[in-house]
Amino acid sequence: MNLRGSSLAVYCGSSPGHDPVFLALATALGAALAAEGVTVVYGGASVGLMGGVADAALALGGRVVGVLPESLRARELAHDRLSELHITDDMHARKLMMATLADGFVALPGGYGTWEELLEVATWRQIGLHTKPVVVINQGGYYDPMRAQIDRAVEAGFMRPALRGFIHFAEGVSDAVEYLRGYVAPLDERAKFAKG
Repeated sequence: MNLRGSSLAVYCGSSPGHDPVFLALATALGAALAAEGVTVVYGGASVGLMGGVADAALALGGRVVGVLPESLRARELAHDRLSELHITDDMHARKLMMATLADGFVALPGGYGTWEELLEVATWRQIGLHTKPVVVINQGGYYDPMRAQIDRAVEAGFMRPALRGFIHFAEGVSDAVEYLRGYVAPLDERAKFAKG
């Protein structure tokens, strides 16, 4: 994947979490993507890990596009210095717009919303709606339980073994960037979900 000029959707918490290592991770990712010439597409908030990613990318002159549903504009505190901010009618429209704008997906630590966004784009790949890379940055083993659950689903016969690879678990920002640089969309998957 040619990172320069591409767009990556970043899914992460609107909270910074208790351990400062998570905010440091968000800052490192935002800075790395800006340095690579990648447009950051994210949830549009100025707080938590979301704000950390955006602020770090903007500080290095990066392009940052926020997508925020009207219902969360006040609660998630819309970022006021973004390259672009799109306000959507609802969460479904937000997720669709982010996925359409993105050439790939990266998830940092987060809660229900982050997991739901991550698993949705992995599911969309499974059913052939796209062939874009899906990466989790597994800081401190945060996503080890999810990786174990995927293995459990394969063992129990609810997922084919090949589906394990639809989410790449990276150990840090540099690992994620290296994986994305080398990513080539599989020729045997038929993407129906084209970039808009």
